[in-house]
Amino acid sequence: MRRTLIVMVKEPRPGRVKTRLGREIGAVPAAWWYRHQCARLLRRLHDPRWQILLAVAPDRAVRSALWPSDLPRVSQGSGDLGRRMLRLLQRPGGPVCLIGSDIPGVTPAHIARAFALLGSHDAVFAPAADGGFWLVGATHPGRLPRTLFDGARWSTEHALGDSIATLSGYRIALADTLHDVDTAADLRR
Repeated sequence: MRRTLIVMVKEPRPGRVKTRLGREIGAVPAAWWYRHQCARLLRRLHDPRWQILLAVAPDRAVRSALWPSDLPRVSQGSGDLGRRMLRLLQRPGGPVCLIGSDIPGVTPAHIARAFALLGSHDAVFAPAADGGFWLVGATHPGRLPRTLFDGARWSTEHALGDSIATLSGYRIALADTLHDVDTAADLRR
């Protein structure tokens, strides 16, 4: 089955994207950074080893000309981050990895390692330096429990641990740790 890399993206509107960063550097510069970060990320991760699927928010932005026309798109839909991620992970039929779009250091090699770990594990997480995670993947997405991500304390140092705790009995691998961008300090790094 074909590997799928799902990239969660938001329409880069000032005040609607990267709000924590926007409080520090301004909403317009934060949206500008995010728009260009997404474009660079999608160009860099284009690879024949997987297909890319864009998961877009808000739903109406699925048809936006901002996104590359050659990439299939779906809406993220409603619900908290955990509900949206679970729904997206269960969408494809084969091995799947899901990432956010605010990780400047991610390369095709990082994604390939995560998919390789799925060869001997049920799930993979790639930690973010702040205690969250920038990637989650599953070998058989349809077998993920409906309770995946229940109780996760998003935007805290507990997000990774809380999420892993919902997969009791699953073989879980950890991939590369990278930095995401939530604050001005992250942006400078």
